Amino acid sequence: MTTPATTVPLSSSLVEAKANQRALFFLAAVMLVNALSYGTIIPLLYPYTARFGIDAFGLSMLFVSFSLFQFLATPIIGRLSDIYGRRPLLLISLFGTSLSLALFASATSIWMLFLARILDGITGGNMSVAQAVIADRLHGKERAKAFGLLGASFGFGFLAGPAIGGLLSEISLTAPFWFASGLALLATVFGYFFLKESLHPDHRSEHGTEPVLNFHKLFSALKLPVRGLLLLTVLMTSLAHNDFILGFQSFTNDILKLSPKTIGLLFASFGVVSIIMQGVGIRFLLTHVKNHEKIILVSQISSAVVVAALALTHSLLTFAAVLFFYMFVSSPIFTIVQSMISERTDPTKQGEVLGISSSYMSLGQIIGPTIAGLLALTNIRLVFVAGGLLYGISFLISWWASAKAQLHARVTDPS
Repeated sequence: MTTPATTVPLSSSLVEAKANQRALFFLAAVMLVNALSYGTIIPLLYPYTARFGIDAFGLSMLFVSFSLFQFLATPIIGRLSDIYGRRPLLLISLFGTSLSLALFASATSIWMLFLARILDGITGGNMSVAQAVIADRLHGKERAKAFGLLGASFGFGFLAGPAIGGLLSEISLTAPFWFASGLALLATVFGYFFLKESLHPDHRSEHGTEPVLNFHKLFSALKLPVRGLLLLTVLMTSLAHNDFILGFQSFTNDILKLSPKTIGLLFASFGVVSIIMQGVGIRFLLTHVKNHEKIILVSQISSAVVVAALALTHSLLTFAAVLFFYMFVSSPIFTIVQSMISERTDPTKQGEVLGISSSYMSLGQIIGPTIAGLLALTNIRLVFVAGGLLYGISFLISWWASAKAQLHARVTDPS
């Protein structure tokens, strides 16, 4: 006879599995909205902001304003999610994204454009909360695979965003922004009705008197033996990738003289390769390669060589071939590093630590383009050389972290 003691755990596990599926679906939607809101801006920002008389420097400041405020807001959002729960912070950030896109579309002056980008930066720091939801619910390989799913969703949005933006721009230049705003609002409504809180009350942090935005904690986190080096890896990888992004834009326009349509197709290729790698490739690697540190090291040293090789290209064919290989080898880095950071973090600090990690990514989005912009004044090809060097430094840091982790394992388990 089956007893209640045997049926309750099974029923409970089924309910938990369904809740996890709903949460993953919603989190994937959040990443999709984030990518679409960014992707729709890429092909339209130049012509749209030109209406307001914004020059190239002003355009770069729009990008910096977003990244700067995302850098400042992300640890705050992560910390607040540790105190109040993940659900309210995700819903507020999604609604803020919807509002910022609507403000950008309806702007009548330059200050409204900057206000919209700043608001989008503040509320766009929800990546750490989404990662914390996964950390609350999943463990081990399942956690890493879920991080990969978020990456695939972002990749699809990055692919679809420019395409949707291009099509809707036939209606008006503001139509894509209204579309993305409506999508964010729809995701907010869906989350309100279907997303359940993932952070157990026993795992919530106390309010305390410690400031939520703590620069000392942000930088002191780097002092932790292994996790600190992993955070530094996030920073250096973000620096390298964002240096590459600005170099890509300048190189395709000023050196290769590509048309907007061709540039859009290259941007779309980012999304295609990212979907394949994040959705399938990383799952395959995690299943068949037990040493995840090796995956990171191979990805980083390969990225260093490939990005530097972009400086040697002179045609669309060679540039596209090297670019494709770069997107292939660089895709696993952030996903696996974030998973390793999460595995080394206390359950009550997941949102805070992953928020710090996302802040270092945002810091790379500020400094990386700045480095690239300064180098481009001399020679645009130097931007790719710098990107290769930054990836090389990231490789050395990851190698150091791997060595420390192995040493720590031998000390704690001499057998």
